[in-house]
Order: sequence, then C-alpha cells, then structure tokens
Amino acid sequence: MSEKSYRDAIRDAMMEEMDRDPNVLIMGEDIGVYEGTFRITAGMLKKYGGKRVIDTPIAEAGMVGTAVGMAMLGLRPIVEMMTMNFAIVAADQILNHAAKVRYFSGGQVDVPVVIRGPQGAGVQLSAQHSQTFESFYAHFPGIKVVAPATPADAKGLLKTSIRGRDPVIFLESAALYGMKGEVPDDPNFTVPFGVSRVAREGSDVTIVSYSRMLQMSLIAAEKLSQDEGIECEVIDLRTLRPLDLEPAYASVTKTHRCVVVQEQWKPFGAAAEIAASITETVFDELDAPVARVTGEDVPMPYARNLELLATPHEQHVIAAVKKVMYANG
Repeated sequence: MSEKSYRDAIRDAMMEEMDRDPNVLIMGEDIGVYEGTFRITAGMLKKYGGKRVIDTPIAEAGMVGTAVGMAMLGLRPIVEMMTMNFAIVAADQILNHAAKVRYFSGGQVDVPVVIRGPQGAGVQLSAQHSQTFESFYAHFPGIKVVAPATPADAKGLLKTSIRGRDPVIFLESAALYGMKGEVPDDPNFTVPFGVSRVAREGSDVTIVSYSRMLQMSLIAAEKLSQDEGIECEVIDLRTLRPLDLEPAYASVTKTHRCVVVQEQWKPFGAAAEIAASITETVFDELDAPVARVTGEDVPMPYARNLELLATPHEQHVIAAVKKVMYANG
C-alpha cells in the first residue's frame, strides 16, 4: 500500500493498463503537451508517444465518435473530457451509439471505451462547468456509470473499466483530486462494478451516498457520533449503474431510518431512485420517510459565497439525520 492522491491513483491506473495492454490509449483536449488541465496525464506523452496519447481538437463529438469506432475494432480508448459538462456535446455518440452497438449487433460487437473526467462543484467553475451527471447517464441502459469516493476505488474501478467490454462513464469529483488515501500497489488490483460497501458501521441511521458526498457524509457521521451520540452507518455505492443496494437494504433493516445524499439538484436525481428503491423493498422496516440531501435547484453561481449556498454540506446531512431520528417524537 502507498499513500496516493485521488489524481495520482487515476493516473497510475491508466499507466499500468497502458503498460499491460498495447491496445489501451488515451485521447482528449490538452492531455499530451499540456499534460491535462488537472495534470492527470502528466508524463504520459513522453512515455507512450503521440500514437497512444492523442491531443485532439476541441470537438467532443469527434473524440467520442472516433473512440467508439476504435473500440468496435478492438482497441481500448480512454477519452478524457476536460470536464464532463463538455460530454453533453457528444451525447448522441455516447447514448445512441456506444450504449446501443452491442444491442444493435445482436451481441457481436463490444464497445470497450472509457469516457472519464471531472464533474461537480466546489472549485468555482460556475454554471456550465459544475454540474453532476450520474442520474443523466445512469438513466440509459448499455453503459456503466462509476463514481468513486476514494483514491483506492478510483484506481480499482478505473482498471475494471478499462479491462471491461462495456462503455463506461467514469465520473471523477474535481474537488477530490487532492485527497489522499491508501492505495494498493498491486498492478492487478481491481474493484468490481456493482458492489457497494459499508464505509462506516452504525446502528441508528443509514446514510447512502457516493463520490464526494460520501466523504462529506463520513464527516457528518463523526460529528453526530461525537456531539449527539447518534451512530450512522454509511454506505458507499461506488457505481450507479450497476446499482447495488443490498448493503443499504440490510443496513436499513438494522437502523430503520435512512438519508440519501447527492450533490445534484433534487428533482429527478439519483437520490430519488435510491430512496424509491429502499421504500419499495424494505418499507416495513422504515420508522420514518427516507430523507434526501441535495444541492439547491439553481444553476451553479460563480461567486464563492453563493456556490457554498448552492451545494450540500455536513450541516445539511446532520439536520436530515436528526429529522429522521426524531420523526416519531
């Protein structure tokens, strides 16, 4: 094990897979000479050359369309989006082609392409650069949607993404890039899709989350434990498609209360699907309605004070936990 940043864990995963498999390549805007806006691809052009580290024009639809064709012919391209907000430009290539080629071909053609990049708020990038897209992409069958919360999961899940047969939307939280944690050094370390984990054990309330909101939920859980004596069990979903809610169901059966935390706007978000699934599956175990903690339903402001008002924080999770704890008096 080594202590690595979230950023370095992602770079290590890509370089280890490029060393392992000559069919793996990466393409994107400013990833070669400039080494990436967030420095994820630092040193990669020098090591692998211009045929495997490809600087592209500012043309997301062209990047993804090219990568889909590469994947159909046996290569394993990784497309870095400067921000996942720009992937909207390639929505047709992602949702109507990458996600459907196996279905169209009767299972004869795979599309092993990974589309990865930063998303989310917290770094003053305003309304067109601060959105989160998990519920948007997870709505469509045919693609995997991954949202790691730790450096170890960022590395293990990205390696699984690169090695797989499916198109993957790999959502990195820009606000987590500097976070450090223990990461296995084993080049064969992977984390499977569709396997949630208990990130913190507790007996009073279940908190379900993913990506940066998982880290925020853990901080809130510690404060609740110290200040209120309330012990929260925190579930890290890791992937949104496939979505593994079995640990959440088991936890709610124990705690009888649940809070779901997401960074997205509240309407039609991932938390709504998670809350509905929990209610449908373990309704008789609930002693209070499932609560949701979300971002405000507004475009993201640029000003830091307004950005802070528009995003969820620990105190919002704490308030939601208290609400479901004391719902019955």
